[in-house]
Amino acid sequence: MKPKIILAAMILSGSTQLWAAPAPVSEAASSQSSIEKRLVALENMMKSRNLLQAELQQQLNILQDEVSQVRGITEEQSYKLEKVLQRQRELYQEIENRVSQAYAKPTAPAPTTDYTQPSNEQSYSSDLSENEAYERAVALIMKDKRYDQAIPEFQAFLTTYPNSVYTSNAHYWLGQLLTIKNDGVKAAEHFKVVVNEFPNSNKRPDAMLKLGTLLQEQGLKAEAQKILNELINQYPSTTAAKLATERLGKM
Repeated sequence: MKPKIILAAMILSGSTQLWAAPAPVSEAASSQSSIEKRLVALENMMKSRNLLQAELQQQLNILQDEVSQVRGITEEQSYKLEKVLQRQRELYQEIENRVSQAYAKPTAPAPTTDYTQPSNEQSYSSDLSENEAYERAVALIMKDKRYDQAIPEFQAFLTTYPNSVYTSNAHYWLGQLLTIKNDGVKAAEHFKVVVNEFPNSNKRPDAMLKLGTLLQEQGLKAEAQKILNELINQYPSTTAAKLATERLGKM
């Protein structure tokens, strides 16, 4: 009886082992599935990262293009500004030469025209920019050679733009033009503005010379000597100082 029981127990034990054997295969499959899921997740992360990098690179390219455009515009504007400044320097030099030539010619009798207001023939637009208004006055001398009408134009400019960067130049040219018109008193007033109110103006030495000359012509010898001596002391190496020395020697 016992041998049979032992045999039955062995059969049952083997059967149990047969039924339990598949367990490791199931765990391996589950582990493989987990790995595959992780791989899929990593692939998705890599795809997202690549897309983000591509998008960032595209934005960087756009920014670089915009920077290049801005740099190009800046360089173009700088070039145009330099051309404008160069043109203004040329205009100033040509005005100086033309007015100086007229200044050296015999002057006509003092005019009766009142230059404190623009003539009726001239119209001024309040919409003109500061540069345009100044260049308009300059053009009357440079292009049109209408010296009489340049006077009220410069005066209107000073009224409209009293704090302009061109204020000292406008007073200087008014002094020159009024001297040509033999209106020495008013011309001296404009030269005095340049001398007294614009110490850093490049027109100041010439304004001092012309003011001294006008004061001498008006019989104000002491004042003329004073301003000419100041010119020599303050601007000793200038042409104006040399001319002032010659004038003082003839007084």
